[in-house]
Amino acid sequence: MADRAARPTARGDGGTPVSPMDGFAATMTGFARTLRAAGVGADHERTRSMLEALDHLDVTDPAEVYWAGRLTLCARPDDLARYDRCFAAYFGGRKAGLARTSSTSVTRHLAERGDGERADDDGTAAAATASRIEVLRQRDVARLSEAERAEVHRMLTLLRNGRARRRSRRFESAHRGLLDQRRTIRDALRKGEVARLRRRRHTTRPRRVVLFVDVSGSMAPYAETLLRFAHALVRSEPRATSVYSVGTRLTPITAELRHRDPDAALNEVSKAIPDWSGGTRLGEELREYLARFSARGALAVIASDGWERGDPELLGTQMARLARQAHRVIWVNPHKGYEDYQPLTGGMRAALPYLDDLVAGHSLAAYEQLSERLAHA
Repeated sequence: MADRAARPTARGDGGTPVSPMDGFAATMTGFARTLRAAGVGADHERTRSMLEALDHLDVTDPAEVYWAGRLTLCARPDDLARYDRCFAAYFGGRKAGLARTSSTSVTRHLAERGDGERADDDGTAAAATASRIEVLRQRDVARLSEAERAEVHRMLTLLRNGRARRRSRRFESAHRGLLDQRRTIRDALRKGEVARLRRRRHTTRPRRVVLFVDVSGSMAPYAETLLRFAHALVRSEPRATSVYSVGTRLTPITAELRHRDPDAALNEVSKAIPDWSGGTRLGEELREYLARFSARGALAVIASDGWERGDPELLGTQMARLARQAHRVIWVNPHKGYEDYQPLTGGMRAALPYLDDLVAGHSLAAYEQLSERLAHA
């Protein structure tokens, strides 16, 4: 009896052993219920996705728990603010909408920091961490310290970049859809009668993304972050993503970005790009791309500030060609994130008539919004 009492394994009401991770999962499920009560679309499918993501992450790191939940539990843009409030309240232990469902304290898991610092009993460190992350999300990456930029880059790796899907030419069997005459006749010949009408439908595939990243001198403060976002895109859909660096020449870098480790991928990219911090001749590079490749049906994304060193008229001509091929053309400009921004550079004025979207690209929040746009374009 003494031995049994001394065992560290917790037990539920029925006497069944409960592991610490079981308690953590129960707590996160309770957090999902709190989100649903607050109006967030954290349904059961999204909750399961969150728990699967947490299996591959460090649950003692509050940032990883925060982003795992944010990227899986939120269904609409309106959910984001509610999620942040619920996260701070639930793990801060002050205004949680529902009672905790586990005797294991999630605050201890979340507030235990890598430097050995532990939160107070009320969990204020976890809430403070969520608040700090929210500030980082909105800040211009060009103005971050090295440590802050490293944290933003780490959070970019947690992005689950969904992709809009398009109908392919291939078919698959289905209960409803077009009549599959060949299979129906084949079944009739085998059975001697038409016992069942066979149906088919078109399969779907991820829509291809072609991303051009400006690595010229004027884009130097943003180039690394954009390339890390590109790495996340390639890792999410390796066969449906093509990435090129643009400066004074067009350089394909998709193969280098397929490396699993982002730092190793960026190291390979730095070796492959010969024109770091030079000028930008985007018109010439788009002409080269369209002569060698095709963007037909793809989402064409150009990340640049529009400081064109070449002929703006040539850029306009090539943008018109690109717009005729691509499903949508999206221009990501870091300066678009500021209220007083005006597209006054020669490159932007030449490209603007052929753009479907002109979006910001200066912060983590901007990259989240771009990822959402690619998922629903």
